[in-house]
Amino acid sequence: MRIRMLVVMPEGAARNGEPWPAQGETFVVPAADGAHFVASGIAEEVDDPDDQDGPVPEPDPDPEHATVAEVPEQRARRRRSAEPDEEG
Repeated sequence: MRIRMLVVMPEGAARNGEPWPAQGETFVVPAADGAHFVASGIAEEVDDPDDQDGPVPEPDPDPEHATVAEVPEQRARRRRSAEPDEEG
């Protein structure tokens, strides 16, 4: 399945050890992977195999509709420390 990336993946992100294609680039993936990427909104299926690189879509400025790559990084939560035992 040929797909086109709709988002910019975070720097250093890799798929099967290879860097993700840039936003707007097309590449071939197994059908199951492509269907997952399309369903998750990070890519779209490309019907024309001659269509190598189409127009780069503009990112959605609405954070509610942001894709994984556009969501700001969240800080990890800290665990509460165990309360000290009160012994007699």
